[in-house]
Amino acid sequence: MTEQALGKDKRQEKQDMPLALYIHWPFCLAKCPYCDFNSHVRPDIDAALWQDALLSDMAHEAALTQGRRLSSIFFGGGTPSLMSPETVAALIDAATRYWQPTSDIEITLEANPSSVEADRFQSLALAGVNRLSLGIQALDDTSLHFLGRIHNVQEALSALDIAQKNFSRVSFDLIYGRPNQSLKDWEEELKQALAFGSDHLSLYQLTIEEGTRFHSLVRQGQFTPMDGDKAADLFDLTRDMTKAAGIPAYEISNHARKNSESRHNLTYWRYGDYIGIGAGAHGRRLNNVTIRHKKPENWLSAVQKQQQGIQEETPLSPKDQAIEAVLMGLRLTEGIHPENIQKRTGLDISEFLDIAAIQYYSDQGLLTFNNGLLRITEQGVLLTDALIREISL
Repeated sequence: MTEQALGKDKRQEKQDMPLALYIHWPFCLAKCPYCDFNSHVRPDIDAALWQDALLSDMAHEAALTQGRRLSSIFFGGGTPSLMSPETVAALIDAATRYWQPTSDIEITLEANPSSVEADRFQSLALAGVNRLSLGIQALDDTSLHFLGRIHNVQEALSALDIAQKNFSRVSFDLIYGRPNQSLKDWEEELKQALAFGSDHLSLYQLTIEEGTRFHSLVRQGQFTPMDGDKAADLFDLTRDMTKAAGIPAYEISNHARKNSESRHNLTYWRYGDYIGIGAGAHGRRLNNVTIRHKKPENWLSAVQKQQQGIQEETPLSPKDQAIEAVLMGLRLTEGIHPENIQKRTGLDISEFLDIAAIQYYSDQGLLTFNNGLLRITEQGVLLTDALIREISL
């Protein structure tokens, strides 16, 4: 087969894979002190203007990916549950007209558990959302206050109950590793969380991100983050308890019952194509990375001028693709097959992976590389980022 024909086959294979669509709503009622996402507080939002702009941004991407199937839609933020159900419905309708939805398309919307947003859950379900991701974050009011959340535990549990009555699939987030949180405290909180019966949990250790209010408070000595050894103990406890409850980790911070993994996020981690629209959204399609204007006003202005909000569009070299596929895929418990990356990029495995380093860390019990499957072991999972740096070329 000629090099030209091989390249054509790779492009065709990529086009045959279903797409994921990410829609970013950048607005929140308040900015949480730990959050480094692209979220903004604005007193007034012209909902109709924003709906039209998102539809225009989507139409631009659809024109470039005609004929592709669509396996998932994810409304993220910000706080997308602040969107009107009518806007959500219009975006879902447009997406499923532009692309061919798979029979089991997953449509997720992130929500906060305030009573105002919970009142919309039934309408959001009727709009087409079939999976809700609820930002509970903690199950005691003192911690919620520390995390800058505007809901309390009673509201969170009420919202979870309403969500479970309206959506076939419900996930919720918790943040642990908070200052002064004991192993026993987290054990009791996680035990309570597991008792709610959700099929998916996102359990994140508190990290202090640069540019956040928490980062400033730590620099000022207002509080001290949890030390690494104690955080590792909480991480190990989390893995043990979720596994025992039948909801094991399938990614570093994400846990699910069998067949209840987030299909949208699996597209990212398995290095599939995804469209990202809205302020600050990133996308990867046909071996190009797209980055939208981050500031809401700048994105809106760009869409009004050019019918789309792209600030940067950059082609990915085969080496970039290979390294990104390793970086994303090794976050998953299932691991990666380097030969599949080789077939996709045309690179020899030795051009993107250090085989000697893989052997060394396998001997240390941190990796396994058997029958073509490369995985990070339970012993190595806390070192995932460092291991990926060590074995990538």
